[in-house]
Amino acid sequence: MNAKVILIACLVSVAAARPDEGYNYESPAPAYSAPPPAYGKGMPFDFAYGVVDHYTGNDYSHNSNSDGNVVNGEYRVLLPDGRTQIVTYTADHEHGYVAQVTYEGEARYPETKPYQPAPTYSAPAPAYSAPAPAYSAPAPAYSAPAPAYEAPVPTYGTPAPVYEAPAPVYGAPSH
Repeated sequence: MNAKVILIACLVSVAAARPDEGYNYESPAPAYSAPPPAYGKGMPFDFAYGVVDHYTGNDYSHNSNSDGNVVNGEYRVLLPDGRTQIVTYTADHEHGYVAQVTYEGEARYPETKPYQPAPTYSAPAPAYSAPAPAYSAPAPAYSAPAPAYEAPVPTYGTPAPVYEAPAPVYGAPSH
């Protein structure tokens, strides 16, 4: 009983010690701010390359140049339908990447035929014969066992009948 009274008294004292107005702690304001992006002048460049390979069907090129602030360029790709896709672009820090896409030529879709491989392989004829056996079948190393018993002799005869022929209990039919 005393333990219950002590426990209740402890709970009351803990509840009375709790502040009713809550905690008055405010988090500090952030002290860091990201610096504004600083774009410096880029390096001027000028390059171009091109590939035309009729065997594989590759036909593409790219050229680009920059004065350090604005990049201008163009690339061309031969599409599978026969057209050439041309992308002319301008990129700078103010407008971003701006591209204009155009196409040269007319799309062609030739009729395709199903693939039929030419027969180029035939199975070779066997160049060997079946090997002859290098051994002979072994002879049996045992003989069939002789019977260890004699045929049984019957110990009884043919039974005699123990009943007599039944006599008829009805008369001749009357018509």
